[in-house]
Order: sequence, then structure tokens, then C-alpha cells
Amino acid sequence: MKSSAITRLNMQQADFYPQLDKLLAWDEVSDKQVNDIVDEVLHAVKTRGDEALLEYTQRFDRVTIDNAAGLKIDAARLQEALERISAEQLQALESAAERITRYHQRQTQDSWQYEEADGTVLGQKITPMQRVGVYVPGGKAAYPSTVLMNVLPAKVAGVDEVIMVVPTPDGEVNDLVLAAAAIAGVDMVFTVGGAQAVAALAYGTEMVPKVDIIVGPGNIYVATAKKNVYGVVGIDMIAGPSEILVICDGQTDPDWIAMDLFSQAEHDENAQSILVSTDAEFLDRVSESIDRLLPTMPRAEIIGTSLQNRGVLIQVDSLSEAAQISNHIAPEHLELSIEDPKALLPEIRHAGAIFMGRYTAEALGDYCAGPNHVLPTSGTARFSSPLGVYDFQKRSSLIMCSADGASELGKIASVLAHGEGLQAHARSAEYRIKS
Repeated sequence: MKSSAITRLNMQQADFYPQLDKLLAWDEVSDKQVNDIVDEVLHAVKTRGDEALLEYTQRFDRVTIDNAAGLKIDAARLQEALERISAEQLQALESAAERITRYHQRQTQDSWQYEEADGTVLGQKITPMQRVGVYVPGGKAAYPSTVLMNVLPAKVAGVDEVIMVVPTPDGEVNDLVLAAAAIAGVDMVFTVGGAQAVAALAYGTEMVPKVDIIVGPGNIYVATAKKNVYGVVGIDMIAGPSEILVICDGQTDPDWIAMDLFSQAEHDENAQSILVSTDAEFLDRVSESIDRLLPTMPRAEIIGTSLQNRGVLIQVDSLSEAAQISNHIAPEHLELSIEDPKALLPEIRHAGAIFMGRYTAEALGDYCAGPNHVLPTSGTARFSSPLGVYDFQKRSSLIMCSADGASELGKIASVLAHGEGLQAHARSAEYRIKS
């Protein structure tokens, strides 16, 4: 692929936003065939439990297990994985875990209450969820960072049990993933994946406990299953393809920027990489870097397809215009590769994570900076936030009325309840009104 194949836009052109929106469009709705398979799997696991789990594990992952107990990985196996990985990998996992934990500890919330003059007490009680399910891709794919990012905030939140599911296609178990589970403190690990794993976590089976929320990435079958069980359990989000938007003033090394674009494009062909700059010549230089560096990448074909289909280089007249475009896109990852990123920050309204300055590569956030890498995609940063401790805690309202407080509130409630035609509400309140 030549960089000339990447779409190039100028904000001043009359059809800029229609052209941009066409590139941004992403249909995350599963097709009928996927939905039919997922519905079949969900129903089977819900009604037949472990028996269905074993059947689907054999069918989809080509692993035959005699009984459901064989799906569980014990603590000793996790410890073996810790001992098998290299010292360098162990140190990296432990350092990342420490940073992620430290960051998320700042997100913890405390219960609170206050007393009014008449003795009425109002407040909020924070309670961690009891049991969380974490889906982690498996097999040849090794995503220990997914384990850390999804498990550690739950642990910081005070969740009682974290249940991890990870597929092992053809029986391939990844030691790096299991080691991350040991470091993060996962309570149970099951070697099951796909929609059947989501079903097991949502409905519970004889072997797999039912959870309160399911988090973690997966393929289209996993995403569809999570969508379909929402309401039975909570979910983190329905994630679309990975995306990055880089705003650059033209002073960063173009090779750095090209590689930052590659870092998202290499995820899959549907990933999206966008560069916005005030310097047309710089866009040319980044294009040259793309042409030169792409052949050196092991995943060059995926990167090339992603950039050709969904990549875009955008010229603007000012950084404020760049911020306008960013707010329109609401990107998952936003790099402010400019001289004074703090000055532009007030103009940024929508972004999953903001990487500030020339030295802050998005990849650092994926692994070890500290903030969570589970981020809203496909424009949902307009109303969604990164995964965090707050996703694993519930808020309960506290109301305790004194006799005087109940009397005064009862008068207000009575009027409003009668206005709504709900006489039992009104009388319930009126019983507490002092004569």
C-alpha cells in the first residue's frame, strides 16, 4: 500500500464533514447468522448448563473434556505460569500492575450522609459488586494487559470474587495470561470462551458461578452475547474497532506519528487511524514515513488495509479547528502531539483517553501508564467513560426520617401523589403527618 491510498481531507472543503462521517461510519450490529448462533448458544447454556459448555468447547475450540471440572484452572497452575515466564516478563507485569492499582485507588468513593435540622438523615452507601466476570481472549493471542486492566479495578473496588474465562483453542494455554491472572488476584479461571462463556457467566452453571457484571473484549460472537445478556447482568460496553486521533502541530518526528497510527491500525482491518495537522507539508512527511516504515512491520497487510479503508489525514488552519474535529469524532484515543497540550485541553470535550505531549505514545496507556485501556469507541466517548473502580461499585440512597421530617415531607408527598392520582402513595405519606 502507498500512503497516497490514504484519504486526505481539508477542513475548508465544502463537503468535509459528510466525507469524514462516511469514513467514521461503523455498523456494529451483528448480522442475522451471528445473532442466530449466539441465541442458540445462550439458550443451550441457560437450559443445559455445563453439558452445553462442554459441547461448545469441543465444537468451537476443538478441545474435548470429560467433565466440567476439567474446565477449571487451579491456583497451582497459575503459580506454575508465574514461574515459567521470563524474569523480564514477570517484572514488566508486576510494574504495570502496581501502576494500574495505584491509579485506580484514587477512584475509590466513600459512603456519605448528612443530617438535616429536623433530624432527617440522607446519604449514599457505596457497595462493591459481589462477583465479576472477566472475558480474556485466548489461544495464540496473549493479552495479559487485558487481565490487569479489567481485574485490578474490580479488586480495588472491593469485589468479593473475580471469575476469569479464557478460551484455549486446540488446548493452547498462554502462560503470560495466566501469570497476569495470578498477579492480579483472580479467584477462579475457566478455560471456556465465545458466547458460551458469556452465557455461563450471565446465567451460571453447575461449575461456573453467575456474576453481576461481565467485562472484557472479545470477537463479534462475544460482543453480541454480551449485548444480548445485558439486563440479566451488567456489561462494560459494546466495543467497536480500536481508533486513534492524533493532533500534531508538525513539530514531532514524522516517524513517531506514523508508528502511532500503525499502533492502532495493526489491531485489525477495521481499526481507524486519523491524523490532524495545521501543517500540510508535515502531512506529506508522515505519508513518506508510512511508505518507508510499513514494509518493515510484521502486520503490514493488516495495517495497510486499515489505513486504506478507514485512515485519514486532515489539514486544518488552527489547533482550535483540530479540537472541533476531535469533538465531532469523540475518539477512543486522542494524542495531543503539540508544544502546549495543556493549553488545548479545555477545548477537548469528548475523548476516551487523552495522551498529552510529543513523548506520550498511546501504546504506553495500553500497558503500563496507569489509567485504564478499556475505553469507549465509535463516538461513545460523548457519553461514556473509561472502565474504572466505579463500574464495580453500586450506589444506594439512604433515607431515614425523623418524626418531624416525615410529617413535613408527608405534606409535600401527599400533594404530589394526589396530583398523580396515586391515592395509596398519598395516604401512606399522610399517616406520618402530625395532627
